[in-house]
Amino acid sequence: MLRAAVLVPDTALLVPGAAGRAVVLDEIRAAALEEVRDMVATAPDRVVVVAPGAADRVVAGRVVASLAAAGVDDAALGWRATGGSAPERGADEPMASTATSVALLLLAAAGWSGPTTVVETAVSVETAASSAQALRDRGASLVDGSAPVVLVLAGSLSARHGPDAPLADDPRAATADDALLADLRAADPEARRRLADVPAELARDLAMTVWAPLQVLLGAVGTTPVEPRIAEVAAPWGVPYVVARWVPADGSPEGRLGGGAAAVTT
Repeated sequence: MLRAAVLVPDTALLVPGAAGRAVVLDEIRAAALEEVRDMVATAPDRVVVVAPGAADRVVAGRVVASLAAAGVDDAALGWRATGGSAPERGADEPMASTATSVALLLLAAAGWSGPTTVVETAVSVETAASSAQALRDRGASLVDGSAPVVLVLAGSLSARHGPDAPLADDPRAATADDALLADLRAADPEARRRLADVPAELARDLAMTVWAPLQVLLGAVGTTPVEPRIAEVAAPWGVPYVVARWVPADGSPEGRLGGGAAAVTT
């Protein structure tokens, strides 16, 4: 049973200390930490982290969180992994992707030390149609049953949004980002249909890492009415970072559920 889903950015810079002494993403980080804390406070049986990775895999046991692959010294970080995601690695223990590691470190900072499943996605555009349905099927299977589950999705919108973006500006990026945000905010049946229909080819062209995690989310919520919230949006370097949550309307945790419109600004 899905209790709630939270979307957070997948950038290593979300983790304090990843940018050295530079102060970056303070408001996004605070919003992400608050939303995840709210979800942890509902005492789910399990948290499932869904994030981009180099290959499709599901890990229900220990997975090691580290930002070393992003060129960051884990010892310099302000958040520390605990228990099943601590950075000490055994010979047979898998390493989390950078995006997964960001989510695991955020969860630890929010106080979660319970059971965690990691779902990493690597979608081939050549098999996009079947991949989208497979991801939605996986989302449905993750919340099948009566045990309450919280999803933490790690992903970002286009990396080609404006002249400050890390990749070359694409004129389609602003429209695609604004449409996706509007549909995340609405979360009604038509909005969900549009999110499901976002072409994987477009997501690839615009470097939208949120595409696959959103397909998993759509499968997890199915047709259940949800109360959506966009908590924070910022695009300091031409990549829109979003903190949002969807909570099933019949299972809302205590806390803030309102929230107004948010626009992408660069």
